[in-house]
Amino acid sequence: MELVVFDLDGTLLNRDSALSTGTRDTLRRLADRGIAYTVATGRTLHAARTLLEGSEFKLPHIYKNGVMIWRPDTGSYSHSNLLAIDEIRSIIEGFISQGIPPFIFTIEPADRHGVYHLPLKTPAEHRLAAHFAAIEGLHVSPVAGLPSAADITNISAVGPRSAIERVERLVRAEPHLVAYSGAAIEGAELLWIDIHHSEASKGGAIGQIKRDLGVSRVICFGDSDNDLSMFALADECYAPSNAKKAVKAVATAVIGHHDEDGIAEFLQERFQL
Repeated sequence: MELVVFDLDGTLLNRDSALSTGTRDTLRRLADRGIAYTVATGRTLHAARTLLEGSEFKLPHIYKNGVMIWRPDTGSYSHSNLLAIDEIRSIIEGFISQGIPPFIFTIEPADRHGVYHLPLKTPAEHRLAAHFAAIEGLHVSPVAGLPSAADITNISAVGPRSAIERVERLVRAEPHLVAYSGAAIEGAELLWIDIHHSEASKGGAIGQIKRDLGVSRVICFGDSDNDLSMFALADECYAPSNAKKAVKAVATAVIGHHDEDGIAEFLQERFQL
């Protein structure tokens, strides 16, 4: 069995964070041909679900950069490498020292997802909290309500570049943590950062799916640092032309731009759809 794995933002999705008509048509052709495919993304299920509806993503999905695998057939999660509050305390203190309120994501009983935050100050922080509640459907609460024994999937924040870079340096000193960051939607002067357990990765989650489903070959598509682990595992790995240099450097080939149906066009040629 051959499995095709897509990153979403900057790869399968266009600049409007949507599947284009051409991409949806290509996915339908893959499904009609019986070619297996799935997603591996830094997003949560809640943030991806509406984007993927109607496009036959029936196999296990990888979320939060490999922390969680969701199985559509049963509606259940499996989790790996969750964090305890003591493991992130120094990073939380680092955010506080930079004046940035982090958002702490948790898995709670009955697969309930929670987000806890320190006091919000800026319009960007309030918009982010509203996004988590309204768009992603998460339960958003002040950090005072965070259970002491919470299972933490990741920490996210948005802030000035210099402050986020200082937090990144703190994360690099913690071998059990890894951070990814990039330009925030609110403006080029702001960065987002996402932190999770260093042993959780897209590559590790794909390895688990390979074992579970008996996959013999993996073909993957991605554009950023969090895709490198699955590039290392894949038999073929492709980077859109908008990908980071480090990703292009290890790709089997560089293909079309994510906002020009580059992945869809490649798939049509690769599989003669």
